[in-house]
Amino acid sequence: MRLENGQVSVRTRITTQVMGHTDAIGRVATAVSTISNLVIGAKPGSIARKIVEKTAGVSSVRLLPPYAKQRFSTWFKKRVTPVIVKKHGSVALFPTCLVEYQQPGIGQDLVKVYERNGVECSLVDGAGCCGAPYLHGGDMEGFTKVAKRQVTVLARAIREGKDIVVPQPTCGYILKKDYVDYVGGPDAELVAAHTYDSSEYLINLHMAEGTELDTNFSGTIAETISYHVPCHLRAQNIGLRSRDLMQLTGATITLIDQCSGTDGMWGFKAGNEEFSVPVAKKLAEKIEAARSEIVAGDCHLANTAIIEQTGLVAQHPIQVVARAYGIAPESELLTDLRP
Repeated sequence: MRLENGQVSVRTRITTQVMGHTDAIGRVATAVSTISNLVIGAKPGSIARKIVEKTAGVSSVRLLPPYAKQRFSTWFKKRVTPVIVKKHGSVALFPTCLVEYQQPGIGQDLVKVYERNGVECSLVDGAGCCGAPYLHGGDMEGFTKVAKRQVTVLARAIREGKDIVVPQPTCGYILKKDYVDYVGGPDAELVAAHTYDSSEYLINLHMAEGTELDTNFSGTIAETISYHVPCHLRAQNIGLRSRDLMQLTGATITLIDQCSGTDGMWGFKAGNEEFSVPVAKKLAEKIEAARSEIVAGDCHLANTAIIEQTGLVAQHPIQVVARAYGIAPESELLTDLRP
């Protein structure tokens, strides 16, 4: 309402528009990733980051996730597709902007884990940003335009016999809940009914009659894992599927039930630091108190806040399972970036 009635500053409007064009920014940033990461990867509080804050409205004190040299979809199209002898399912991946442009390793591990368990993987043809930056910025018109386009391409993939799998909880919530609320209609309902979180789909497969996951874990298995439960995943009301998945490896899981203070992209906007950073510090305190061997979390933005506050690299649960299988990572994980 504040945005619609002109009660939001011009700078805030510009920031929402900049953050909303995630695909355009992602394509450019990955094409020149070395230069992009010199700017956004500059030490929080540095002159370079202050310039970014003044121009784009992105907080200069928050750690930002770097861009990858190769997009996930590029890797997917170039890879050699294995022959699945016994197929248990067919999914179309909605990779999300974070996996597509910044952490393709999550998507790579997801594909390999799924195919190991007899699930055929493809990409959603025509998929782009889910529209979350517009929604979280209060731009309902911008969000609805994006949402309608995505509902169309997602519904088409479902009618081709595929389920939709999303590796990031914020985007998964958008597809399952917000498209129904803001777009509505049979296609939005169809998308909501056939969209699954990446761990949710695997656990459903494991629990279904006649199928079960491969539990032959011969790789690196963590004995103890601190698992951060993202807010947008809890709100999906599907249970703790990522915890259940990682427990199959034999690991002992400590739940870290504390908001990261990110809230989509809200926590990265200039002016929100006084509210978002203290919340992230509470998360850090709980993780450090748990003293687990590794940290895991589904949301890459929340994981970035974990790195910012603790220096610990949180892996996606799918990556934890991939390492337990002995699947080697193709893309570098974020390292210790704490200033």
